[in-house]
Formats: sequence, structure tokens, C-alpha cells
Amino acid sequence: MKKPVTGSTQSSANNERGEPLSEQAYRFIIDAIKEGSLLPGTRIREVELAKRTGLSRTPVREALNRLQLEGLVANDPSRGIIITELDQSMISELYAMREVLEGTAAGLAARHASEVEIAFLREINERDAKLTDTLDLLRNNKLFHSTLYRCAHNRYLLKMLNSLQESMMLLGRSTLAKPGRPEIARKEHQEIINALEARDPKTAEQLSRTHIREAYKTRLEAFLEPYE
Repeated sequence: MKKPVTGSTQSSANNERGEPLSEQAYRFIIDAIKEGSLLPGTRIREVELAKRTGLSRTPVREALNRLQLEGLVANDPSRGIIITELDQSMISELYAMREVLEGTAAGLAARHASEVEIAFLREINERDAKLTDTLDLLRNNKLFHSTLYRCAHNRYLLKMLNSLQESMMLLGRSTLAKPGRPEIARKEHQEIINALEARDPKTAEQLSRTHIREAYKTRLEAFLEPYE
């Protein structure tokens, strides 16, 4: 687990902003999952988390209960509380939901996105071609998708997509790490942008669904590779 520079200082700063202690603990764990310092299967101990965050065990326990309800942590019979490990069925379910939600977002974006928003999506995708570092590619890819979500101009859909993205954190290494995948993803993004510019909701949704299915294939190959 990644240890903050000064847990007590961090807690004091958050207290000054009036942030609940349980929210501080929650954000600490979420950030650690995002950064990869808390990997799926990692055992979580209340005492250790309390020391690292400078908080008592009560808000840490409240944060873990919340994360368990959200499916990000699980109670394993032999290991105790762990960061949730996804099996093949869970990965399939996640991508199935992602295909439906992102496809819907793309279709709505073709109807409601402004010219400025579409131009920004194109700028993000063009920037992608100049990146070589996987982490930079990952950040740019997340920006593209989060922008596409907002282009749908539907607050309820956006809420569902953001919730789904938190579960996607449990997948670990990005599919963009696979050689050739960034170039393919860039081309798929460009086709979606073209459909948005043409104000073609049906094509935009179909292309977005295809994009997610291709990402799922890459993810599944990586998941099954150790068993070959």
C-alpha cells in the first residue's frame, strides 16, 4: 500500500475543508486502487489503514463497509477483507454493461454534443498519436471517454457510467498496454467522432459498442493467457 508522506497532515488539511473522516478513508483507498498500490486480492487491515491515514479505526471501518456495498472490496473466508478480484464472469458482465452504457452515450452525443465538444474529442484523439508512454496513453484515453460521456448531456447516464468506471479500476493493467491496441483504439475513436459530426446516432452507438467489444476481446485474451 502506498504510504502518504504525512498521514496526520493530510487528515488535518481535509478536516479544515470539513470533509467527513470516513470520506477521507474512502478516497485514500480509491486512490490507492487507481494508482495500483492496492491490487486485487490485497488484504486490507483496519489497523494498518488507520495508521497510514492518521485516522481512527471507526471511519476506516465505515469506508470499508461502503466499498463492500459498492463491490470494490470483499470479505474472503480465508484472507479477510480484500480488494475484490474479478473472475471471467464478472469481467464479462462489466464489459456487457459498458457496451450498453457507452453505446447509449455515443448515440445521445450524436444528437446533443456541441460543435466545440466534438472538436475537443477530435483534439484528444489527435494528441493520442503523439504519445508513446503507456501511462500517458491511458490518461488520454480516459479523457476521451469521460468527455464522450459528458457529450451525451444526460446526468443520470453520466452517474451510471462514473459508477461503472470505479468497478473497472479492478481490472488492473490497461488493454492499451498490448502492442498495436493503441493504434486500433485511436482509429475506432476517430470513427465514432466522424459519426458524431455526421449527427448519426445509430452509427455512433454501433461503433461505440464495437469499440468496447474489441477492448473486451483484448482483456479476455490477457486474462486467459496465464492458463494456456
